[in-house]
Amino acid sequence: QVQLVESGGGLVQAGGSLRLSCAASGSIFNINAMGWYRQAPGKQRDRVATLTTAGSTNYAGSVKGRFTISRDNAKNTVYLQMNSLKPEDTAVYYCAADQDWRRYWGQGTQVTVSS
Repeated sequence: QVQLVESGGGLVQAGGSLRLSCAASGSIFNINAMGWYRQAPGKQRDRVATLTTAGSTNYAGSVKGRFTISRDNAKNTVYLQMNSLKPEDTAVYYCAADQDWRRYWGQGTQVTVSS
């Protein structure tokens, strides 16, 4: 089992920045990739950014150039730096970890961007 705990969400004005953190614990061996997803009210959960253990990153088109995913292996933590935030970025942000055939999810953290 892998446990994921997100933090760093909050309320920010448009144009502002936030940094989300996701701390992983438990059986974290053989995690293939970690990522961030978001879900706005009434919408499906969408991929925001992913980072493989090899260091490859992938971003949704809507956040490319504004968001950056990174990790600190010593802390078993993945980050999402979000700059130039827009009201449409408002959502619950979830951290995910892919291990073999399973995907683990965190509890989510709310990000609200006011106009």
